[in-house]
Amino acid sequence: MGKYPIIITIVGSRFVMYDLLLLLYCMNSVLLILHEMDSAYWKEWELFKIPGGIEGFLVVHIPILLILFYGLLAIDNLNPIGIVISLGLSLAGLFAFGIHTYFLMIQKREEFNSRISISILLGILFVSIIELIYSFFMLSVAQFG
Repeated sequence: MGKYPIIITIVGSRFVMYDLLLLLYCMNSVLLILHEMDSAYWKEWELFKIPGGIEGFLVVHIPILLILFYGLLAIDNLNPIGIVISLGLSLAGLFAFGIHTYFLMIQKREEFNSRISISILLGILFVSIIELIYSFFMLSVAQFG
C-alpha cells in the first residue's frame, strides 16, 4: 500500500488519485488557455517583446500546447510523467499570475486590467496552488518504472 496507507484508503485507489489530478490539470489548462486567448486580445507579444507579432506569439504556443495535451494524456493513462508535467503546469500558472500582477500593480500597465482578465488570473492562482500541492503529494507516492 505504500508510504501513505491512510490517505490512499481515504481517497480510494490510485485511479481516484489520478482522476483528481486530471480534474485539477483540466481546470488549470482551461484557465491558462483562456488567459492566452485574453493575451491575444491584449497583444501580450508587445508586453513581453516577443518578436514576430501575432505570428511569433502563435508559433511559441505550438510546443506549449503539445506538452499541455501530452500531460493530459499521460495523467489519463496513469503515467507518472503526467505528474511532472502537472508540476510544470502549476508552476507556469503561478508564474503567469506573478508576472501579470507585477505589470498591473508595479508598472501600472493597462493590459489585463479588466474584470474577466483579473478573474482568470485569480482562478489560475487558486487552482495552481492546489494542483502544485497535490502534484507534489502524487509525486511522493508515485511508482516510477
